[in-house]
This record gives sequence, structure tokens and C-alpha cells, in this order.
Amino acid sequence: MVPKVDKGMRHRARAMLLEEFGTPLRGMDLPVPSPEAGGALVRLAAAGVCGSDLEITEHRDPRVRSDLLPLIPGHEGVGWVERTGGDLVDLLGAHVRPGDLVVWNRGISCGKCYQCAVKRRRALCPHREVYGISLPAREPYWLNGCYAEMIYVRPGSELLVLPQDTDPATIVPATCSGATAAHAIELCGISLGDQVAVIGPGPLGLFCAAFALARGARRVLVLGTARSAQRLALADEMGCETLLGPEVGDWDEPGFDVVIDAAGSDVSVRQALAAVGSGGTVAIPGVASPIGKVSVDIYEKVARKNVRLQGVWVSDARHLYEAVELIRSRRYGLERLVTHRFGLSQANEALAAVKCREATKAVLLPD
Repeated sequence: MVPKVDKGMRHRARAMLLEEFGTPLRGMDLPVPSPEAGGALVRLAAAGVCGSDLEITEHRDPRVRSDLLPLIPGHEGVGWVERTGGDLVDLLGAHVRPGDLVVWNRGISCGKCYQCAVKRRRALCPHREVYGISLPAREPYWLNGCYAEMIYVRPGSELLVLPQDTDPATIVPATCSGATAAHAIELCGISLGDQVAVIGPGPLGLFCAAFALARGARRVLVLGTARSAQRLALADEMGCETLLGPEVGDWDEPGFDVVIDAAGSDVSVRQALAAVGSGGTVAIPGVASPIGKVSVDIYEKVARKNVRLQGVWVSDARHLYEAVELIRSRRYGLERLVTHRFGLSQANEALAAVKCREATKAVLLPD
């Protein structure tokens, strides 16, 4: 079914489009659809500028092909419901109504394949689509990314209604880095009293550190470089130990029970394997795009130490819920991750602030 333009609402909405890789985003007014059954039209209150958005715009993300252009970037969003396509309920069974403030899972899984229905690992669905990454800006839906005034949240998407007094910008980091961190912590199986090291104090790393503390880790060390001093300060305030790199070297035995590489480089992967103790786990949620081959002594670093090397790919709706709740608890100051706020029309400036690491987390707000 092709959704028709809703004559009772605005016919067009502003969006920032990527028309060609390596070029600035361009503002354009696009048609506003009327939602189908199970869908919702949402007015963006805040959109996150993720590091992967840089990889997308610069054509370093293999998921984004040229035939997907033009594309509205942005997979992190929070917004106000304008209209739903019939009855719609959120993750907790609450009815979703116009005027509700909502957040939604950035990925849409089919729910019917082996990974979804049998293994219950919807993040690994081979048919998974992602707002702002794999859904192009073309008819009949157009508004498929968060760098826009409105977004069409498609049927099958998982939503969560937020309290009306929530600052939308503070929730944005939960949708990607927060949810991915929750997934990483789940796969690591952190136990009470564990020693945990986190490499990379960006939003992903800081969320991992906070979740590790919440799981009962007795020691959490966050490693960063001199240019990440502001981010390390937040880790210190959270109750973590901090260490300036750039090189880590080997830790003395027994080493760390869990090492989480939130930086995602060949160097950081080797650092993680050097830091983990016997019987420990190395998780690599920071590897979200190709980094080439990593030379590792499998016998010494993995087999002989009985180490588990754990990949972490995106997240499920339960991880989004956990990340939202962690922010709302205000236990670790994660609401302070957002350091820069830009208007929608300043999307190119926001991307530049993220690229030079001036911003810990940048968000786009309505102009």
C-alpha cells in the first residue's frame, strides 16, 4: 500500500539530504506521507549525529551503496507523534497517541526468519533495515532518516513512550551507542566483582563503563588519549579509573576479566587482547566498519589463555529500553554526554564537530 499525503497536515517537511558521497548535505522539502496501519508520523525533537554518519557521508560504510542515494542520514531520533496508522502500542504495552514523546529502535527486523523467530536475535536478521542507513529518500515514504523535521516510523518498528517532561536530546545517545553498549555488556556476562577495562571514552565507551558499574564490577578502567581529556573527566566522575594512552602495553596477570574495545581500530583490538586475563572476554562493539586485518598470536593471546573474543553487532529493542532507563536513572551523569546542540540546517557543522572530536555527542534540534 502506498501512503498518500495527509491533507490534514503539512504536505512537506524539511530534510538534509546526502546526494553524493563526500559532498555537503543539502536541505530540501520532501512529501509528508500519511501513516499506514502500524506506522507513525513523528515530528523530530532531537536527532543524534553518530560517528557512523561520518563513515556514511564519506562512503566508508559498506552498507551504504550509491544506489541508495539520495539518503537522509540519521539513525538516532526522539520525537513527538503527529499521527498513527490505527492502534499502536509501545514496548511496554502502552497505547501510542498523537502528542506522545517517543523513541524507536533504529533497526527494523522481519520477525519471521531463523534469527528473529527461532534464535531470538533480531539484530542479526538478514533482512534488517535501518533508518538513515539502508532506507533511501524516495517515494513512497521519503522521510526515512532523522536529519529531518519529520520521520515516517514504519510498521514493524518498536517504539517506547517517554515521560512528557523528558529532555529529548538526553535520550538520543541511548538509541545507538547506549543500546549497543547494553548488548555488549549482555554478551560479556559481567559478574559481581569483575575487573573491566574499556578502550575509548566516546559515547559507546562511556555507556559500557556505566553498564559495567551497574552490573557490579568492582573496578572499571577507561583508557583514552590526551585529546579525549573531557570525556575521561566524565568517566572519572562516574566512578571509573582513567588512563591516558596512546599505547597500553601488557597488563600484569591476572589481567582484566572483561576488556571492551569501544574504539574499533586495529591498534585497540591488539590492546584489548593484551589486557585481558586468563579466562576473560574481549568484546569489540567499536568495530562497526571495516578496519582491515589484525595480526594476532592466536595461540598466546586467545587459545592458551582460554579467552573469548566476542563480536557485538548493533542491538535489539530490549537494549534500547535498558539504555533509556540507565540515562533516566541519572546515576552516572550520562545526560551530560550531549555537549553540542545544532539546528537542523547546521547538520554539516555538526558533522564537522564530531569529526574533529570537539563534541562528545552532538544533536540536531528543530530550526
